[in-house]
Amino acid sequence: MHFLDQAKIYIRSGTGGPGAVSFRREKFVEYGGPDGGDGGKGGDIIFEAVQGLNTLIDFRYSQHFKAQRGHGGAGKNRTGGGGNDLVIHVPVGTQVIADDDEGTILADFTKVGQRQTLLRGGDGGRGNLSYKTSTNRAPRQHGTGWPGEEMWVWLRLKLLADVGLVGLPNAGKSTFINQVTNTKAKVGDYPFTTTKPQLGVVLHKQREFVLADIPGLIEGAAEGAGIGDRFLGHIERCRVLIHLVDATGDDPVKAWKIVKGELEAYGAGLDEKPQLLAINKGDLLGPELMEDIAKSFARRKAGKPFIISGATGEGVDKLLDAVIAVLDETRAEEVEEDADTSSKPEKPWSPI
Repeated sequence: MHFLDQAKIYIRSGTGGPGAVSFRREKFVEYGGPDGGDGGKGGDIIFEAVQGLNTLIDFRYSQHFKAQRGHGGAGKNRTGGGGNDLVIHVPVGTQVIADDDEGTILADFTKVGQRQTLLRGGDGGRGNLSYKTSTNRAPRQHGTGWPGEEMWVWLRLKLLADVGLVGLPNAGKSTFINQVTNTKAKVGDYPFTTTKPQLGVVLHKQREFVLADIPGLIEGAAEGAGIGDRFLGHIERCRVLIHLVDATGDDPVKAWKIVKGELEAYGAGLDEKPQLLAINKGDLLGPELMEDIAKSFARRKAGKPFIISGATGEGVDKLLDAVIAVLDETRAEEVEEDADTSSKPEKPWSPI
């Protein structure tokens, strides 16, 4: 299945049904009268986050979505049936963004089952019975139904994962995710082997967490170079970041600084997330040389990095232990924040 994280679609809610023009014709009733019913309401456009979807590829082939219009009213004061609502299923993590200059976020789906009505269907038109007055006993006018709403929107998918994997191209991220999950990411000895984000589930010491691997970042990614701004968007919701550095590169410290600078330039709190630094490909260099590289990071206040090998698995367990520990801390903080928010008394309403 192809991965697609952006799509533009057209949506339109249903038009209200027309009201009826009708008059009573009853036996033994001396005077008839208007009895035209109102039209039915048009269908709404509803978005719903569902389980089992992880791409927007379906919206590449189906780009126009129109809800059913309301049915017309009928005689005997019968109201027309409402049009069926159109429910559009999207993956969890999808944002619905208006196609305007501001890029207004209309909806953000972060949980399975979350629903939101984006466009409301038009109301049905009035039947001629509603126009009857003391001076207008036989009205023939009726409402045609209110039009529905329409707009173009962008769908943008941001993967939901516990841990995000970042680094320069060829840092060994695909090899690492293949080592710790059942993902079969493409591995090659050339940059940009990974061209789309990958998700995998890590099972370590009876604990599970979701790991997201985004394609390699380059300098200027935060400004869109190599569509890096789209890739960075996939780790906005990660709790922890693993920064993977290639030990065999020309300057590992410089590589670390480049990615660190892109996280800061992108914003959205990426630079404030807990980060674990891992020096990869430790099997290709001797222990002494790897220790020297680790000390060079420590001198630049990057903290003590983990020395690992994504190919052999050496040092990976210690890194995963640290990941689980940090995840536990972040979850505990989130629980405390939720408890503090719920314990605060609600401020009484005031017009001022």
